[in-house]
Amino acid sequence: QVQLVESGGGLVQAGGSLRLTCAASGRAFNMYAMGWFRQAPGKEHECVSRISRNGGNTYYTNSVKGRFTISRDNAKNTVYLQMNSLKPEDTAFYYCAARATPSDTNTFLRSSDYDYWGQGTQVTVSS
Repeated sequence: QVQLVESGGGLVQAGGSLRLTCAASGRAFNMYAMGWFRQAPGKEHECVSRISRNGGNTYYTNSVKGRFTISRDNAKNTVYLQMNSLKPEDTAFYYCAARATPSDTNTFLRSSDYDYWGQGTQVTVSS
């Protein structure tokens, strides 16, 4: 089992940057593929980015490509989401999620694919 705690959210002006951190506790963090999701009022739960358990495969939703970077440090049991050139439409509650997998390279898109979720952190981008 793994517990996830997000941090790093806040209020930022459009064009600014934030780095979200998801700290995991529990065993064998390197056995989990990770994802960052977001939920804005009135909008669907969206997978923003995901990363394989070895960090070798990463994927981004089209709206954040070139602006967001996902990474992980398995030695620190942590996954990051660096968010640059933020836009008001990035405003949402951001969650990290974990999915145990035997594959070094698989990532997972759907919310239902993930076993564990953090409490989330609010990101607000003002125009």
